[in-house]
Amino acid sequence: MRYLVGLCLAFAVNLAHAQAPVIFQDGTAQDQRLGDLKTLNGFFPFRPVGDLAAWKLRQRDIKRRVLVSQGLWPLPTKTTLNAVIHGRVERDDYVVDRVFLESIPGNYVTGSLYRPKNKTGPFPVILSPHGHWKDGRFYDAGLETVSKQIKTGAEKFKQGGRFPLQARAVKLARMGCIVFHYDMTGYADAVQLGHRPDRWDHLDSSDNWGFMSVQADLRLQNMMGLQTWNSIRAVDFVLQLDDVDPTRVGVTGASGGGTQAMILGAIDERIAASMPCVMVSTAMQGGCTCENAPLLRIDQGNIDIAAATAPRPLGLTAADDWTVDLETSGFPDLKHVYELMGVADKISAVFHTRFGHNYNQVNRAAMYAFFNEHFELGCESIMEEDFLPLSQSESTVWSSAYPEPSGNQIGDLHETRLLAMAAKDSDSNINRLVSESTEDLQSYREVIGGAWETILGRRGDQVGIVNYNETSVTKMPQVEIHKGLVRNVTHGEEIPVLRFVPPQKTENRGSVLWVTNDGSKAVITDGKATEEILLLVKAGYTVVVPSLFGQAELAAATEEQSQRMWFQRGGEKGWHKFSGYTYGFNHCLFVQRVHDLLSVIMHARSDGDVCMIGLGKVAAPLVAAACSQANTMVKRCIVDPRGFNFVSVKRHDDPMFVPGAAKYLGFDGLLSLAFPASLVIANDDCPTARNIYAASKAADRLTILNHDIAANDLLTQLQFED
Repeated sequence: MRYLVGLCLAFAVNLAHAQAPVIFQDGTAQDQRLGDLKTLNGFFPFRPVGDLAAWKLRQRDIKRRVLVSQGLWPLPTKTTLNAVIHGRVERDDYVVDRVFLESIPGNYVTGSLYRPKNKTGPFPVILSPHGHWKDGRFYDAGLETVSKQIKTGAEKFKQGGRFPLQARAVKLARMGCIVFHYDMTGYADAVQLGHRPDRWDHLDSSDNWGFMSVQADLRLQNMMGLQTWNSIRAVDFVLQLDDVDPTRVGVTGASGGGTQAMILGAIDERIAASMPCVMVSTAMQGGCTCENAPLLRIDQGNIDIAAATAPRPLGLTAADDWTVDLETSGFPDLKHVYELMGVADKISAVFHTRFGHNYNQVNRAAMYAFFNEHFELGCESIMEEDFLPLSQSESTVWSSAYPEPSGNQIGDLHETRLLAMAAKDSDSNINRLVSESTEDLQSYREVIGGAWETILGRRGDQVGIVNYNETSVTKMPQVEIHKGLVRNVTHGEEIPVLRFVPPQKTENRGSVLWVTNDGSKAVITDGKATEEILLLVKAGYTVVVPSLFGQAELAAATEEQSQRMWFQRGGEKGWHKFSGYTYGFNHCLFVQRVHDLLSVIMHARSDGDVCMIGLGKVAAPLVAAACSQANTMVKRCIVDPRGFNFVSVKRHDDPMFVPGAAKYLGFDGLLSLAFPASLVIANDDCPTARNIYAASKAADRLTILNHDIAANDLLTQLQFED
């Protein structure tokens, strides 16, 4: 096994050490995090559930993870759409209007609006995101391609085969549906941003940043989130149309459009039926930066996300691509979920795996049948007929009357303005939740607490089975030093610890979990415990000092410590350097260390009450994070962050990089969630924690000091409640 310190981030090692396994004191190397990083090309089976109640909790978590990952928890402020509908093109039995609207002030969603002709509404409406076909909404497959497809049975008509994206909109309009066929960013008329901003090392300062940057990821601002927001606003737009039936709103797309359809169906309850095609599978999860985001697929995959649509109708198609095994891998799990919910008739799939990746006429026919049934369209025939396609000049929304964006409306200036606007809105919405009012407490905990629960990925009640394997004992006059491993059997993790145990005659006051910046080596000098440790032991505390993932025995073989990153190969430009390819599938190092602390807390409880101490820029945030998820397992926390702020992190491979940390109030936000534990905070005002503890009627459990904590202060603060 290659030496990879970290499921998501292993510390980089030089070639001389790259093959060296990590051996623990007892000769074992069992930590599952030493394996390869998980990537979008991995295997993503559905996580099974036992009953309906368990599924509903799981479904809630899936939806929240999707929303958090997209920067949409809570939802941004919905501003005026300022939709413009113009330039109608007439056909015999349908019409097409050109549309542009503002999903965010100054940011345009563009598309074609197909309507039935000579029919009376209200009409069902289908959103139609296009996916990664060349030129998007303007896609033309060409005569040569369509001739081959007609021979294989993939297509029936030349026009439908050449213009398959238009073909599905035309047929749905003929069936009596309104269709909004809208552009992905960087395609067709969506000219303001490139589809893949292939950069990660510029536009990245604390007051001016763009997509792919550290600052953007600290706030969970990503291209996928922008597209998801565009889709949500597209739903808002179609529901404002006078002749739309709001109970029959559907979405369908293939490939990257299938990803958008899958996501929108999962998170937006206004979607009454969803058909994401040739995308949902247990294999490749989506290769574009617009299909990946930090946090999105940790402990879940596309099957789980698609399942979140239940009990609303869900239709799928498979092809000779990464969905080829859908019939036996993934689809049975989806059927089981729908059966649990008592709606087995609301899920369907077709498996035309003789065709390559596509949304061809065969699969389009399955889609027509799906919406015909679930939207009760009453169409006797779902067979396509030929049509006169729109030319690009008939499709484009930009004209002399409505010129396309230019100048500071496109490129870097537009991008940085967009993200600054989004950050300001997010800060306003989140700060509005911070209150000393008990009535507002539930909303705060649901939003901020829920977000951090998603980011950190493990609560105290999810720690599982933990045991302790002692490897050596060194007896000294004032203290016994026990060396061993805390093993989390449930999650396959190991944490080396030193336990400083008082002599048996000393009164047992419980455990102090002492977290350091560097692991256990920080509390041993010349083979002896430091003064602070001895002082606590003399007072009757068992002091437990863990070496967290990446520290001590698990430290890097070189002095350069950086989280290992995985990038996606793409096109002539080589690697897409996007953190979502790593942190979208794997926990960051900080989070894995928090998991270690929760395991050690569980172990330390055997010695009585647990108190935690974290002094330093690494230790204090880790203690705050662990305490936020520990619930009642921790009695008291003493922290001094020494000026640390998550916003100050400059690199994706920094051990303190945490996607979303800046969005959700950082260190202060974590401490605000530590209740019911008592807190002692040094050198940091933490106004959010003050307000939330006051709202919790626990202001007396919060002490804020304006000076460093000395050794004697520690003892005083620990014994405050004894």
